[in-house]
Amino acid sequence: MKAFLLFRDRDVDLQQKLPPQAQALIQDLELPTLFDAMAQGDTFLLEVIPKVVLSSVEDLDTIRYRQQILQDCLKHVAIVREIYALAVEAIASERRVFYGFFGKYPGTILHRATEVIHMFVNKLKKLRAIADNHAGTFESEGFTTLFAVLQKELSEDYFTRVQDHLKELAFRQGVLISAELGRGNKGINYTLRRHSKKQSWIERTFTERRSAFTITIAERDESGAKALSDLRDRGINLVANALAQSTDHILSFFTMLRTELAFYLGCVNLYEQLIQREKPVCFPVAAAPGERRHAFQGLYDASLALTMKQPVVGNDVNADEKDLVIITGANQGGKSTFLRSIGLAQVMMQCGMFVPAESFRANVCTGLFTHYKRKEDAAMESGKLAEELSRMSTIVDTIRPDALLLFNESFAVTNEREGSEIARQIVCALLEKRIKVFFVTHLYEFARSFSAAHMTNTLFLRSERQADGRRTFKIIEGEPQETSYGEDVYHTVFGTAVQGQVPAKEMS
Repeated sequence: MKAFLLFRDRDVDLQQKLPPQAQALIQDLELPTLFDAMAQGDTFLLEVIPKVVLSSVEDLDTIRYRQQILQDCLKHVAIVREIYALAVEAIASERRVFYGFFGKYPGTILHRATEVIHMFVNKLKKLRAIADNHAGTFESEGFTTLFAVLQKELSEDYFTRVQDHLKELAFRQGVLISAELGRGNKGINYTLRRHSKKQSWIERTFTERRSAFTITIAERDESGAKALSDLRDRGINLVANALAQSTDHILSFFTMLRTELAFYLGCVNLYEQLIQREKPVCFPVAAAPGERRHAFQGLYDASLALTMKQPVVGNDVNADEKDLVIITGANQGGKSTFLRSIGLAQVMMQCGMFVPAESFRANVCTGLFTHYKRKEDAAMESGKLAEELSRMSTIVDTIRPDALLLFNESFAVTNEREGSEIARQIVCALLEKRIKVFFVTHLYEFARSFSAAHMTNTLFLRSERQADGRRTFKIIEGEPQETSYGEDVYHTVFGTAVQGQVPAKEMS
């Protein structure tokens, strides 16, 4: 049996390496906040969730497959948690059965496997009962298939046969073994045999008895007892290994069921927290990588919403058919937060999650990359510009057509002219390779060069600033401006006014 809740036809591989840009995404998109909210202190969830979330899916069918399963999870939270708890209990009960010092002997292996199978059968019966009671209320292909498999494979006949086999393996009538004589009259080909059907008293009375030789081992004959034990182990070795493999198969099923449900329970935890904060969520409409779709309403930064006590501003943008989006405007106006919300939504969409927005559609990307400015590091062996160019070179070595690259204040560590030219040439090269770019910048010459070119595949956005200098933290369409209103920040901090501007203390 297989769970198949993350992929339609295969198990999830948690040993698969994360993409090389994973650490940059974790840092730049502040993903630890999201992961912690999803895990809710559960260390196993915290182990599984980042691996699934960062292993981006490019297949549209798989994304929709997960979305449908997640919708079922949100509708039937209690049942899903019950299935998850059952898997956890099964795994924990297996670990409690200890091999001990004699774990390498067939007799011990058989005894342990029998105990584990008894416990697993109890858990499988409960799982089958859940499938019988609730299969009709789930609508997703993933859960429908899982419940159908459970009902088919875990039939009453199956449980009866398992119990019959376990009774036989108790060897209440002793162990019947056949063997052949090999070279030097040594025993070979030891085979465990099934006892003949138990006879009635009439059959025992009138059936001719076969002659047999009986050897009785003295109570203190340790060598004889050991020889007999060795003979028994040779006979039951194959069946002990077979039963141990059966326990491994069932354990593997429970382990994978727990692992795949862990991702969905993390999604449920996040959903409940966002809804508690009265923030909207929606299931995104994913388009093929070759298309250019990026339109949304009420998109916000989920990590910020989880940590801020104040309301978080959402944004409405239509960037369909656009390859380049340049965001400029006032300092501290919400540009970086907006860019982070773009990255978070893409990550969440491409692992099959909902996104923090009222509505959202975007094309799937072949890889998500970030190039953010970094704080000054005393351990740097080169200048900041060289460090930024080095990171850019690493991205170029990995990035593919139809990827998405997010720039945040990149190449601003040098002068305006040089930084603008570096940024312009890099962006032009990326666009030629069909890579979609979102670029937050204060480099006016860089933004103006694209504005002057009147490219139909470019969208210009700007952080909104009111006449009195207050920020709304909304991102609106607007051509780049030569100023980023750094004076507003200065006067807000120091409480002084400039001509025509309301003092900071009066702005509140």
